[in-house]
Amino acid sequence: MSDAIDVAQRAWSRERPDVDNWPVGVIGRTQRLARLFEDELQTFFRQSGLDTSEVDMLFTLRRSGAPYGLTPTQLVKSLMVTSGAVTKRINRLETKGLVQRIPASFDRRIVQVQLTEHGLAMVDQLFAPHIENEVQLLKGLDRDKLDQLADLLRTLLQSLGDTQRL
Repeated sequence: MSDAIDVAQRAWSRERPDVDNWPVGVIGRTQRLARLFEDELQTFFRQSGLDTSEVDMLFTLRRSGAPYGLTPTQLVKSLMVTSGAVTKRINRLETKGLVQRIPASFDRRIVQVQLTEHGLAMVDQLFAPHIENEVQLLKGLDRDKLDQLADLLRTLLQSLGDTQRL
């Protein structure tokens, strides 16, 4: 059975037989999967009035452990986005009552972004159904193959310089 990437590869092979286009099979499918996953996750999170970027920040804060707070600089490193993007997310989540900015006692210029009680409750309520949704997105492969895929993707990410964040 063919997919859209097979069609593209065959077309390139016809048009440029001098170039072995095998990487398109990996990169193209990875990009398509990323878009499909993003769309599905966005739809899932919108049911809770959030978008994937907001949930990414909330989950990052939650998994940081009590008191569920990080500095904006730590969030930039963990989320791999710009400081401007982090500021926008913080502002949106603060407006929704899900996070708060807590000035450091030793230097009021430094703040920690912390989950509010409402934010913590929302994350805890959302996490298990989110994982179940991800299970459904991955149902096309059995667990052994998914574990193998996860290992291969980790190796590829590390080869590209992706390192442990938070």
